[in-house]
Amino acid sequence: MVRFSWCLLLGLSAWLFCVPVRAEDEPPPTANSDSSNAQPDSSEPAAAGDSGDPGDAPASEAEPKGEQPESEEPAAETTELEPTAAAKPAPAAPSAGEKFNLKYKFTPGEILRSEIVHRATVQTTIQGTSQTAETLSKSIKVWQVNEVTRDGTVTFVHSVESIEMWQKTQGRQDVRYNSQTDTEVPAGYEDVASAVGVPLTIATMDNRGNVLKRQEKRPQPMSVSTQMTMPLPGHPVVVGDTWSSPMEIDVILKDNSVKKIQTRQLFTLKKVVDDVATIEVDSQVLTPIHDPAIEAQLIQRLSKGDVRFDMTAGRILGQQLDLDRRVIGFSGPTSSMHYLTRFTEQLLPATQQTARRAAPAALTPAPSKSTKAASTKAAPSKTTPAGQAAAPAKSPSQGKATAKKKTEPRR
Repeated sequence: MVRFSWCLLLGLSAWLFCVPVRAEDEPPPTANSDSSNAQPDSSEPAAAGDSGDPGDAPASEAEPKGEQPESEEPAAETTELEPTAAAKPAPAAPSAGEKFNLKYKFTPGEILRSEIVHRATVQTTIQGTSQTAETLSKSIKVWQVNEVTRDGTVTFVHSVESIEMWQKTQGRQDVRYNSQTDTEVPAGYEDVASAVGVPLTIATMDNRGNVLKRQEKRPQPMSVSTQMTMPLPGHPVVVGDTWSSPMEIDVILKDNSVKKIQTRQLFTLKKVVDDVATIEVDSQVLTPIHDPAIEAQLIQRLSKGDVRFDMTAGRILGQQLDLDRRVIGFSGPTSSMHYLTRFTEQLLPATQQTARRAAPAALTPAPSKSTKAASTKAAPSKTTPAGQAAAPAKSPSQGKATAKKKTEPRR
């Protein structure tokens, strides 16, 4: 049987991976992150939210116009389109050797909401028997900023506003849970459900992402990482510079003893466009590993992908981390495990954050620009939750009851 990772579902480790699923007889792995030297992998998918070449659209519009050779007007339009496309300003690129000072920036009283989506598929084969487990979780992570000092040190309250989970295991019935709509909690998810909508952690963090103080308001499992966000370099960097963050991962050996594995994540400033820095992340294991059983635990802690950081606003806009690994012989010579997962985080716009506070009914991915525009126009209707919409249906009977009370004194 497989389970959701408690910490991932609650958004407790929005930056680091926690194990999304694990076998029932498999010891729970622990979270860690760090970095060293890693080569960028061109096969990795682009970060969530990356846009294409802005010049592509005008070019595609110009082609059909060229198919009308006898009409002079289309030719004139084509002539006008080309200068327009050429005149479109290109994204601002940094000059060679330009240094960037990456820092987190917050304002007292602000509330930051991010949508976290985690998908995972784990296929295991043991003694000729294969099993596939799939999970999907969506949650809204909330940081409520309480205090910001002059040097940028911030104190905030971390919580999870809502959560939606789905789990499918081969040969078993699907399990679903939505904290906004379901009144009954599936067995095994009680801790997750009780942790929604309440303060989970009060943290004090410097402007480089280092947690200086952390107070847990609820008991946390051992797999939760102490790192709450991406660490930033303590000095200005240029494109191509790297920095790292070392951490230890505890793995369980066959005799139930604990072995500490040294790992690190390597961060590379990949590019800067319009004050948005793209930072590549690559996990590495430093301790030599010769046991596939240990490797099977470790791969669930590793990830690779891109993070988009707004240098002006001083916060993460979004990130996409992926993992596709196989382990052979983790439970016998013919056993195998294929672990495929994707983790995304997207900062919600302020307008959408307000809408979610007013009507937290649907947990869906960030809408398109056209959807946002429509949502803005329909904002008044969003302020009335579905439960309140039923109130007018009761008003006739309530009116009769009131009228009856008024006639009683006359008798």
